[in-house]
Amino acid sequence: MAVGAGDGVVIGVDSSTQATKALAVDVETGKVLGQGRASHTVSTGAARESSPEQWWEALSEALQQTGYADSAAAVAIGGQQHGLVALDGDGRSVHPALLWNDVRSAPNAEALTERLGADAWAERVGSVPGASFTVAKWDWLRQHEPAAAERVRGVMLPHDYLTWRLTGERVTDRGDVSGTGWWGPEGYDKELLALVGLDESYLPRVAEPGSAAGQVLDGLPIRAGIPVGTGTGDNMAAALGLGLEPGAPVISLGTSGTAYAVTRGRPTDPTGTVAGFADALGNWLPLACTLNCTLAVDRVAQWLGLDREAVEPGGEAVVLPFLDGERTPNLPYASGLFYGLRHDTTPGQILRAAYEGAAASLLTAVDEVLRAGGETARPEEPLILIGGGAKGEAWRTTVRRLSGRPVLVPKLEEIVAVGAAAQAAALVTGESADEVARRWKTLEGTLYDPLTADRSVLARIASVQRRAEALLASED
Repeated sequence: MAVGAGDGVVIGVDSSTQATKALAVDVETGKVLGQGRASHTVSTGAARESSPEQWWEALSEALQQTGYADSAAAVAIGGQQHGLVALDGDGRSVHPALLWNDVRSAPNAEALTERLGADAWAERVGSVPGASFTVAKWDWLRQHEPAAAERVRGVMLPHDYLTWRLTGERVTDRGDVSGTGWWGPEGYDKELLALVGLDESYLPRVAEPGSAAGQVLDGLPIRAGIPVGTGTGDNMAAALGLGLEPGAPVISLGTSGTAYAVTRGRPTDPTGTVAGFADALGNWLPLACTLNCTLAVDRVAQWLGLDREAVEPGGEAVVLPFLDGERTPNLPYASGLFYGLRHDTTPGQILRAAYEGAAASLLTAVDEVLRAGGETARPEEPLILIGGGAKGEAWRTTVRRLSGRPVLVPKLEEIVAVGAAAQAAALVTGESADEVARRWKTLEGTLYDPLTADRSVLARIASVQRRAEALLASED
């Protein structure tokens, strides 16, 4: 497929909690031609805050580093989900942005859920609000910083803010806005906005999938006049970057773990395990998250004085590595549990059990995600494994051994930025963004054959978890 002169390169951006990354990508081949990166500063402790102005400075720097800011044909931004950017009438922040992992809004999420009931929330917006959701953060701001909330005339998500700085347009997309807690299939939910005292006129319009949010303004650190995609949330951008077909499950192994899939059915899970997100196109993106993944397993390895790959077979130890509480299963007050140790249990067997405990939660999440989206599990098809843990042999082997499924590890890196680049390229070529990604063959990688499923391990983990549930659920 040919593109016109000057239309050969687009830029995709991933604005995460820690840094902004930008990729200049060839429209025809998907080859990465240039890269940029600039870090963010995030507060520590219970508060997780960051300055939106800092994101803009980082974006400007990262765009210039790609080497194609002056010649790109289009740009789009993927950003961290859920964050609350609250602006006054002049577009200035009234408070540092509250990030997705700011837990101060947990009591607000619980109170909001109690007011309407979990079933009503799930039916209206697809999800039961947790501390990460924007609706809970806005409620926290109104409760704890009322003077700041009174000055608010604009509420945006992180990617919306950067799109606005590029175009002057207040625009969002259905994917990212589905994680706010005040948007459903019919649009903004007026009753929910009234519940939390938010004027709908303060919110960005929700653009049609595949449309442009606007054009780059003059005088910015990227070519003026080029189209800017609507952008989307980071998980939705990753789904675009992988070119996912409905029903193909993804497991992301990072500090926390996620399991998600594009589905044709709209998820509405009143248990709160599965978040009923929309994707960036016209489907849905049910997602389940575990809080304890690579970081928790690495911590067990450190306690044992082992390399993270030093697992050993044998033994009947069970480790539930819920060091930070857990979300899947829903045990927010849990701590880590080691069970079934014997005199002859080796450190390597304990480490292997930690991998198994973390992987079992994610494999359970895969099943729940597919079920919530009305998709049928296809055990013969590979699990798509991404994130830092996917590079580790112990992680890959554990997932294969517990699932009995083949595992595909794409060679693609910076998947969120690639997804944003696909969204930008679609503005140039007229394709949909997932079609662009499939044409770029972003799922190419290493396919690992299935191993015989070790159902006894899963049964042992489930038995221990069931018997220990009261202990794990306790705040004491």
